[in-house]
Amino acid sequence: MNVLSTWLFLAIILVLASGIFLWPLVKRNRSAKKINHQSRLTPVPLYNQEFSRELTFTPAKSSPSQPLEAELPHQYGVDRMVLMARDPHWLYAYWEVTATKQEDFNHSYGGPAAWSTTHPVLRVYDITGIDFNGNNAHGFTDIHIGESTDNWYVEVGQPDRTFCIDLGRMFPDGRFVTLLRSNIVTTPRASLSDRLDEEWMWIEGLYRSIGRFQYGTSSPMIIEELALRAGVLPLGISSPGFNQNINE
Repeated sequence: MNVLSTWLFLAIILVLASGIFLWPLVKRNRSAKKINHQSRLTPVPLYNQEFSRELTFTPAKSSPSQPLEAELPHQYGVDRMVLMARDPHWLYAYWEVTATKQEDFNHSYGGPAAWSTTHPVLRVYDITGIDFNGNNAHGFTDIHIGESTDNWYVEVGQPDRTFCIDLGRMFPDGRFVTLLRSNIVTTPRASLSDRLDEEWMWIEGLYRSIGRFQYGTSSPMIIEELALRAGVLPLGISSPGFNQNINE
């Protein structure tokens, strides 16, 4: 009985030992079978494949952005008023009043309250044909504007007239104080010019070419000039049908 137990124990030990040594081989065989099975399912390419890296664009370091076009400043820090004639009936004015001009006004007319108690006014003078000194205009028109306004279209409705504009402050009692005075402009005419030339002169080259015209010349002016030279048509008479009269 003891001998049988001993052999049974040895057999168990042998089985365990063989399992420990044979397990890596069994696992390796299973992995090889799995890989072989996957390779059968995956189609084998007919040619070698090469893969390149995807090209990527790396932007350069951006410099501080700058505007493509320089913007004109809204103000230049200069007291000025510019007047232009837009057409025979309209004027256009723009201006700038600096803080220094405002301080001077307050200093001359009673302190800081002077500016706040007055309001801006455009005074349009008709100075056609005179040497304007500020007091001798044919007449003027006052236009009340807002505090933040710095340009204005003025309808004068008077072609071929000369104008000047003052920008000023008006007190509650109607007193007007000029801050800026514009340049002088004249509106263009709204009709044809009344200037007539006494005589229209021919081009000198035309006189030189009289008698040497190329065959086929058909300008009515040249034909008329030739007729006048030949004495067929009296001087000073020009008729659209003079060719027919000549033929007759």
